[in-house]
Amino acid sequence: MKRLLPMAFAAAGTVFLQGCAGWQSALDPKGPAASELAWLIWFFAGLCAVVWVLVMIALAAPLMMRARAQAQPLAVDAGADDRKLRVVMIAVGLTTAILVGLTLLSFFADRTLAAIGSDAVLTVRVTGHQWWWEVRYEDATPSRILTTANEIHIPSGEPVRLLLTSNDVIHSFWIPSLAGKLDLIPGHMNVLDIKADKPGVYRGQCAEFCGAQHANMGTFIIAEPRAKFDAWWNDQLQPAAAPTADEAKAGEELFLRRPCVMCHRIGGTPAGGTVAPDLTHIASRQTLAAGTLTMSRGNLAAWIADPQGIKPGSNMPVVEFSGDELNAVVAYLEGLK
Repeated sequence: MKRLLPMAFAAAGTVFLQGCAGWQSALDPKGPAASELAWLIWFFAGLCAVVWVLVMIALAAPLMMRARAQAQPLAVDAGADDRKLRVVMIAVGLTTAILVGLTLLSFFADRTLAAIGSDAVLTVRVTGHQWWWEVRYEDATPSRILTTANEIHIPSGEPVRLLLTSNDVIHSFWIPSLAGKLDLIPGHMNVLDIKADKPGVYRGQCAEFCGAQHANMGTFIIAEPRAKFDAWWNDQLQPAAAPTADEAKAGEELFLRRPCVMCHRIGGTPAGGTVAPDLTHIASRQTLAAGTLTMSRGNLAAWIADPQGIKPGSNMPVVEFSGDELNAVVAYLEGLK
């Protein structure tokens, strides 16, 4: 037993510390907004711990003193009553000071967060759908407006403004390493400013229950140096590459003849659907189905063949393909980079 207790405490400590780091932890900040929030979390946690200890001492001390005292129950001790009154007044004063201090702290933190997007270099409109994210990069030149899905590329070290709304139910956008959560409300536009201190991939999640596949509504912020980000944007603006292999050509023909074309858009082809993710450069993304699957030929085939088996309740219908037809469609899609 003596050996098991230290091991149990060590295991508990390890689990606790693991929750303080990683690509989806609010306690592992990678941007100014997240750093401000993490500092607030640690400060509040530490203050609450101190207050709890003081309250326990205030409760235990009178009980211990009463147990030791041999005075008569009806005896009156004016000095003790005065001391108790002073303790109560001090506690009331400390409580008031703490509340006022925390209110001011919250105010200054909010002001710091609001200042992050004052010089935003990029505006991205994020629309929540059940259960995926539509991402639209705004630009003064209409031909440079870009629409993609689920992954948000941003220039590292520069502030970015996200305009958040929803197309169906209330969702909540949360990238713990970069910023706090904010709701996406149908018919309303909320603003969230983020900034990544350095290049990296930061995972996010819908934080408001939005239906059966709420847990499988992930997103990724991919922060890159400005030159790499600009190159990515320019590449994404290009139409889909025309297939050259016979199998991929057959896959393109199948895609354009089947119901896929009614929902999805592929730039440079007749496919112009707007109710599902844009697939023009789908193979350049890291995941499928809003973070549910990693991008690979096998997962792409599985998703097309049985989307309801992977993400039950999603709006992706089952389209009947033979084995050869499925291979052809996958060959076409995995060439869209």
